[in-house]
Order: sequence, then C-alpha cells, then structure tokens
Amino acid sequence: MNAPVDVSFFARAAKPLTSYRPYWAKRFGTAPFLPMSRAEMEKLGWDSCDIILVTGDAYVDHPSFGMAVIGRTLEAQGFRVGIIAQPDWQSAEPFKVLGKPNLFWGVTAGNMDSMINRYTADRKIRSDDAYTPGDVGGKRPDRAAIVYSQRCREAYKDVPIILGGIEGSLRRIAHYDYWSDKVRRSIVVDSKCDLLLYGNAERALVEVAHRIAAREPVEKITDVRGTAFVRRPDDESGKGWFEIDSTTVDEPGRVEAHINPYMTTSEQAAAQGSTCSKDGGSATDSVAVAADSTSTTDQNSPNPAIQPIQFVPNPALKVKLKVPPREKTVIRLPSYEQVKSDPVLYAHANRVLHLETNPGNARALVQAHGEGATARDVWINPPPIPLTTAEMDHVFDLPYARGPHPSYADENGSHDGATKIPAWEMIRFSINIMRGCFGGCTFCSITEHEGRIIQSRSEDSIIQEIEDIRDKVKGFTGTISDLGGPTANMYRLGCRSPEIEAACRKPSCVYPGICQNLTTDHGPLIKIYRRGRALKGIKKILIGSGLRYDLAVKSPEYVKELVQHHVGGYLKIAPEHTEQGPLTKMMKPGIGSYDKFKQMFEKFSEEAGKKQFLIPYFIAAHPGTSDEDMMNLAIWLKKNGFRADQVQTFYPSPMATATAMYHSGRNTLTKVRRQMRDEAEESVDIVRGEKRRRLHKAFLRYHDPNNWPLLREALKAMGRADLIGNGKHHLIPTFQPLTDGGYQSARRKNSTPTGAKAATAAPVKQVKPMKPGQPQKGRILTQHTGLPPRVTGAAKPSARKPR
Repeated sequence: MNAPVDVSFFARAAKPLTSYRPYWAKRFGTAPFLPMSRAEMEKLGWDSCDIILVTGDAYVDHPSFGMAVIGRTLEAQGFRVGIIAQPDWQSAEPFKVLGKPNLFWGVTAGNMDSMINRYTADRKIRSDDAYTPGDVGGKRPDRAAIVYSQRCREAYKDVPIILGGIEGSLRRIAHYDYWSDKVRRSIVVDSKCDLLLYGNAERALVEVAHRIAAREPVEKITDVRGTAFVRRPDDESGKGWFEIDSTTVDEPGRVEAHINPYMTTSEQAAAQGSTCSKDGGSATDSVAVAADSTSTTDQNSPNPAIQPIQFVPNPALKVKLKVPPREKTVIRLPSYEQVKSDPVLYAHANRVLHLETNPGNARALVQAHGEGATARDVWINPPPIPLTTAEMDHVFDLPYARGPHPSYADENGSHDGATKIPAWEMIRFSINIMRGCFGGCTFCSITEHEGRIIQSRSEDSIIQEIEDIRDKVKGFTGTISDLGGPTANMYRLGCRSPEIEAACRKPSCVYPGICQNLTTDHGPLIKIYRRGRALKGIKKILIGSGLRYDLAVKSPEYVKELVQHHVGGYLKIAPEHTEQGPLTKMMKPGIGSYDKFKQMFEKFSEEAGKKQFLIPYFIAAHPGTSDEDMMNLAIWLKKNGFRADQVQTFYPSPMATATAMYHSGRNTLTKVRRQMRDEAEESVDIVRGEKRRRLHKAFLRYHDPNNWPLLREALKAMGRADLIGNGKHHLIPTFQPLTDGGYQSARRKNSTPTGAKAATAAPVKQVKPMKPGQPQKGRILTQHTGLPPRVTGAAKPSARKPR
C-alpha cells in the first residue's frame, strides 16, 4: 500500500488551521447564514462586522462557493463575518450597507474570472451569468476585483483591503490581457490592495486575520506564504535578501557551448560552420603538419604509455560553494515595462513563474513596476503549504446551509423558479472530494490557482457529506450528481517520495508520460464509491467531473467500477485533439490513450449489459494547431461518428502557459532564447484573427450547413478538394441547403433548428421515436441528441411526443 499523500514534506511545514486561539467574538456563535443586511446583524446580536467579504457572485452557503468557504473558515476562528454580494458598483454607498469592518475588507470577483464570465472566446458579451439569480448577465463589472477594491477604499479609506479569488491569482504579475490585447500591470498595483492572497487561501487568510486582529499593521505583514504586495525599492524590510536575476534561472539569450579540449581549432571552427584559415591558411597548414606527424604514429602499434590529457580540479583550491538559503532568495523578473514591450521577455518571465510553483522549493519573485519616483516592486511570496487531510475535513465539515441566501427566494420561498442560480443547481447534489491537479495542461488555470499537490478529504468526511445531502437538502431524489473535483480520479494520488516531491520542478506529473514516482493506486477512490452507493437512500452516484483517462487505464478495476456503476448514460472526457502538434503544446497524451480507454469502457459496459457512450471534448484554435491539424481532427470525428454541438475555442486566460505562447509565439515549455536554434521546436503557430479562429471552429462543427461554404473554400485552398462530395467518405457535401447563416450556441439550448428556423433548413426525414436507453438506428450521436437521458437526481421529465 502506498503511503498517503499527507506524509510528505508539506505536512510538517505549516501551523494547523485549528491551532489558533479563537477571536473573542466567537461567543456570538454560528450564524445560520452570514448576514447580508443590518437586520440580520441585529438578529445575531452584532453591532458591527469584524470582516466584510465583497463578492461578484450571489451568496450561496455551499462549500463549492469560495466566499462561503472563506466566510465559514473565518467564522470558525471567532470572527464576525458579513457578506456583500454583487453590489451596485456605480457608487460607494452599497458598500456601506453593513457599516465599517473592524479589521479588513475581503474582496473577490467570484468563483470565475469576471472577464471570462462576461465575454465569450470571441470577445462577445454573454447574456447569462450562472452565478446570478435568474441567470441574468451584467450583475458584476468588468475586472470586478479592481472596481470593488476602489469602492471599498472610497467607502472607508483607512480599512485594509485583502484581495483574493481566482481573478487575483491569475493576475499576480504583469500579464497578457486577451480582451485589450496588451500586457497589463499586476492586479496588486491596479487594485491598490494592501495584500493579495493567491490560490486556496484558507491558511494565509487565517494567519493574516489573527495578526491584523492583534493590531499588527498590514504593511508589516510581508512574510506570509501565498501572498503578494507592493514594496518600495528603498524599503528597509526588503534588505537582507539574496537577489537572483531571472535570466540566470532560465537564460533567454544565446548560451555558448563548452569548448571541447580534444578538438583542434579547425575542428571547432568546422563544427560552427566556419573556418580558422587566414590568408592562405597557415592554421590549416599547421593542422596538416600535426596530422602528418600523428599519422606516422598511428601506423605503429598503440603505445600504452601515451594517455590523453585529463583536466582535474586542484584539491588545494577547492572551495565549497555557498548557496544562499532559498527562504531568503528572491528572483527578479523582467520589469513590467520590459515585458510589456518585449514578447520574448514576457515568455521568459511566464516560464520562470511556472518553474517556481512547488511549495517545497519555490523562491520568492519580485517584479518592478514604474520608473523613477513612481517605481515600486511587486513581491510574490512562495506558494502556500497545501492543506492536510485533517485541515481539508475541517474546512468542508463547517456548518454550511448548503443553499442560496433566503433573500434570493421567490414568494414561495423557493429558489427553483425565476430566482434559480444555475451554478448552485449544478452542484446542489455534488461533493468535492479533493483539490489541486498535477496534469499541467497549458490552457488550464487550475494548477496556477490550486497548485499541483493533491489535497484530499478523508473517507469519513465524504461519507458524512453524502448523508447530509440525503437528510437535509430539499429536493434530493437519491442521486449524487458528482463525486469529484478538478479531476475525478486524482483522489489521494501523489509522489511516492517526500524528498522527490519537495525537490521536483516538473510542470506535469503525467506528461510526456506518467512519472515513475507517481502513485496510480485508485483503491481509496473505489472504496469510497462502494461505501457511498451502499448507503441507505442513495440510489446512484454519478461522476460528473472530468476524468484523466491516461491515469484510469492504469487501474482496470477502477474503470470497471466507474463504468458499471457510476456512468449515467454517457461519460465526458477531454482528449482535446488527435494531432501531435497541438497535443505537445497542450501537454496532453496522444489519442492512443483515448483509444485504450474506449476499449475498456465498451468492454465493461457490454459486460454490465448497458448502452453507454463516451463524449470526447476538443479545443479549436489552440496555439500550435495548424489548419491541417483541424482538418484531420474533423476527419477523425466523422470517421468515429461524432457531431460536436458544444465547441470550445481556445480562451487565453491570464498567466496560463498557452496564453504566453499565444502572446509571444514562443514555446515556453522549453528554454526561451533570443535566437531560436530550432524553429520547429521553439516557435508556435498561433491562430489569430476572427476568420482563422472561425475556420478552426467550423472544422469541429463540420456537420453544420452554415459552415460548409467556409470549409469548401478552405479545403480547396489546402489542396484537399477530394474531401468535398456526397459520399460517406467525404467530409462535406457539394450541395448547400438554405440556412440562416448563424450559429446558435449549445450553451443555452440544443443547436438543432426548431420552429421557424427549422422551416428554412433542409427537410428532415421522419424517424421512429427512440426507446429508452437506446440511440436511434442510423443516426449519428451528438452531445445533446441521440443519447439516453442522464439521471441527475431531479424530478422525472415529462413524457415527450415523438417528432
């Protein structure tokens, strides 16, 4: 049996969350909901709040909502915590509704980045917001963390502002901003916050809260892991640090190779593609003379007395190199002004930041902003120490109400009608069993926010939450909709060796292959599945989180358990692409891993007598993707009978590795050099411009008649007109039906034409209604049609009439 993940370097490196002496206000007890109004405060007997949290999401008291977790964690430390959710940001008045906080403001944009929440990958404004009652868009400003911080400062200018959440995490250094297409300053500078807490910040926040409560000035709190702050270059608190230029960590310029002492001068010149001859080649002649003299020696038998010269260090001069301690070492990144104007330096800075993400060996980072009198440094302390299993249990076992605040309820006291919050509805019956991800996918921001060390809850804590949902949550019908996290099957997986784990600097534990030091034992997860579904009143437990299938195939027993008991008709997985070009830039496994998992999936489904389907997800327009790559993916999709309704176009989120590739055109997975030695390895094909992004998206939706004119034009230009025709082996037909020319996103409804739009489309042949659990014969499967209905725990759908 492998050692549990907690037995590692990190378990002994931090003060436990439960070891602090509670603040005096703990005598007020636990609030049923954290107050959002003065009336609620008075009902609790409060005259003021110690801490006020401002969030861009509606307040749902559930452990999947960041502000609820932070609020309940601070409440458990004895603080009186109030919440201002989705305030009107047009003035500072709504920020005064709970009065002046005694200790500090806690500000976040919400569970999602406010820009990604509001804009599509094509920079179009969304009309919906899953974190708002009624799914209404526009309830939070762009760059909400900055706007909220400004309003908090206006409301009570002398109260410290502690910024957190994923929007702050992904903008802690100078970062490329996709929406303005330029490099922006660190959010610490733009928001003028006193302290930024990045990542899952329970540990840092608890320490900061107790230190501020002890009357320690917030500007003096500069030694907490997982924090970032502004420091003047002449500040005395910055003295005593060993500063390292980031270019010595990962040199962006040309690196000269070591000289081989056994090569002649001419051989060295020849290796560099030049010659050392001068005016007639005297050097060449001398080499020739030397060659003649050695040739006569070679004709004789080898002389054992003749040995090559060996270079060895002089023991008398040997001095032990003194390396500065890592805890007092800071790496200076190129300044904001430099990375703003130089994409190569931007790529270099992004790469160095990702190298310094392991809590076991990461060093502090510093980046200058401004010049002259306005110059200041943004300091970023090393990442926080991950929570232990006991601390994870503490956080998730807090007294959450597991529902939206009563102020959002309709006249019937319900949250299911016009006031429904879709994000809560989605996780209403789901359970988070772990945090973190060691996959390292370059387009994803989970690792940048939660880290790559897996933090797992205990089995008993998870089972207790299943029972709480069964007994306390209104509307529960016996089905748990998800038992997962960022990745469904990384529970309790980690490094076999604490020493290796603390020293490792790899960005991924599963790319280019699964690390030999990584445990792949799915036994603890299988045990939870079996114990959970054996509980009385639990009919089914589904797995809705994304599955890492290259890990799953290492445990056939797990795949069998998953497929035969925890798949509700279909299972979503994400190969992301079929071609090696984009896959290497994504750090994803080859399509062969998908094929292997698919064989196991179908085998175990057949053994159970079930008709179940895999739904693969793909990304269009990712850096490193050529038009030919997308064409080959479309051919693969048609060959395998897939029609993708939900199309994901690459979205350059701040600080992601793929975003650095998008901005700089360089492969930041390798050393970033000023002069590229290998064009194919270091330069990246970037999909820019609306037309080319639309083409890549069209290849994924090759079956949509609206895309056929664009695809015909592209295929002809690529010399692949042979894919245009009316046969089964052709990608798109020669004929063109009448269409409305638009694309209706599957985000809100099925993209299949209905009503008036259907009248303009090509006539549809009448088909027999499907039997439950069986797809219609001769009909290609999509992500929304042709599949059996998935059990989600909601009320049974009404019977539909066949079309």
